[in-house]
Amino acid sequence: MAGRTIEVRPATVADAPGIAHVHVTAWREAYARQVPAEYLAALDRDRRAASWAALIASGTTGVQVAESGGAIVGWASTGTGRDADAPVPLELEGLYTLASVYGSGAGQRLLDAAIGSADAYLWVMADNPRARTFYARNGFRFDGSTKVETIGATGVEVVRLLRTA
Repeated sequence: MAGRTIEVRPATVADAPGIAHVHVTAWREAYARQVPAEYLAALDRDRRAASWAALIASGTTGVQVAESGGAIVGWASTGTGRDADAPVPLELEGLYTLASVYGSGAGQRLLDAAIGSADAYLWVMADNPRARTFYARNGFRFDGSTKVETIGATGVEVVRLLRTA
């Protein structure tokens, strides 16, 4: 991806297969230490693509994509908050890029397009130093909330990060 321009834009339903490819690939690249290999191997791109197409079509979630050379290399999604105790009304529900574009600015451009300077919160794996450093650089701080998410048969600790003015 070196030397290629990365464009960020709102997602369309036609982007669903590319988003699903990034979703599955990025999970495999980023979570190999935290999530069982058999779970990661079983992730289904076609099923994810169908889910993404329906989600984008519904208009209930904001989705941005990063594109380079005609291929989707990252995505970010936002919503009004999935938690009953949401600390602010905007949640960054997900932000992923392919490892091949780490350090390119794609993640930053996605974050900026998805939430701008708004107050927002997100959940991140406690054991994800790369992501936690990225979010800290963008003003997000641990707000004291933790929970265990079940991924496959494995419990993974996640922490809530919050950014307010």
